[in-house]
Amino acid sequence: MTKMEKQERPPVDPELRRRINDLIAYKGGGHNPDLVLDVIENALKLLVDVESRGDVRVIQTTVRELRYAFRLFAPHAGVRKVTMFGSARLQSSRKEYQEAAEFAKRIADEGWMVITGAGPGIMQAGHEGAGPERSFGANIRLPWEQSANPVIQHDKKLITFKYFFTRKLTFVRQSDAIVLFPGGFGTLDEGYEALTLMQTGKSKLMPLVLMDRPGGTYWKTWDKHIREHLLRNNLISPEDLNLYQIAANVDEAVRLITRFYRNFHSMRFVRETLVIRLRHPLSPTAIEALNEDFADIIVGQKIQAIEPTPEEREDRQFLELPRIALEFNRKDYGRLRQMIDVLNAQ
Repeated sequence: MTKMEKQERPPVDPELRRRINDLIAYKGGGHNPDLVLDVIENALKLLVDVESRGDVRVIQTTVRELRYAFRLFAPHAGVRKVTMFGSARLQSSRKEYQEAAEFAKRIADEGWMVITGAGPGIMQAGHEGAGPERSFGANIRLPWEQSANPVIQHDKKLITFKYFFTRKLTFVRQSDAIVLFPGGFGTLDEGYEALTLMQTGKSKLMPLVLMDRPGGTYWKTWDKHIREHLLRNNLISPEDLNLYQIAANVDEAVRLITRFYRNFHSMRFVRETLVIRLRHPLSPTAIEALNEDFADIIVGQKIQAIEPTPEEREDRQFLELPRIALEFNRKDYGRLRQMIDVLNAQ
């Protein structure tokens, strides 16, 4: 429990909880009733804590949008997904558009699904390449009423958000990889946010690939800026450069993404322990080498093979996977990204 949670947690009202539990039972129960109880309890506090109707509407809309988005993606939870970001202004005659369509087709052929912002340009190219059956659209309501592109417009896997922050949360939470094509402020914002969330451990590590047109310099120039102004001035760590990769062509982009999951499967924290699930077990020699090469990010328990922890019962579909565990310093995510690359070479 965080310090804020301790400060905010009021005395328990047994009668209120009884009535909420009765309401949950009246609705037939369901998933995670303890967490739903907490949501209802906090919603009722709005009656006293928040006077502004506009502020309450933000909370109301946020809950509605996220609930619907999670329900929309749930039937496809077992399928890897890549989010494609890029300019809405690029026409189909542009090389970037054609590269985006080709990438989407290739990654869909590998069994992945594609998520885009559902608009024109790179977003439409992604849906054209993957096809509507392998696509999700996360549209945004804008003052000029942006409509979804014709590929995804009438598909059931389309959701339209009011808020950018719920839309971006959905992109990152549902993605197993991110590919950025050239774009404007929105594309750069989405790229920087994804990098920040991975750098700070607020999202899972995943491939973040930068794609340009053949011979283009968009991302090379951006990378030069990162190195000359952020890295040189110690505003980021050298290891943070591992959080993104520049692909020279579609083949390389697909390879960078699929290779990330060659042995690495997923990871989660169980209290202070980082559990990394793998497709194939590591030999004792390989684990010993990891402990030596990545000692700088281990703060307690060294890397070791473990059995599934009791806390992972909610991830029961992963219980058969081999896994390793360590006490990670929760700071050097660029180095942890390097370790995943080593795991994938095993």
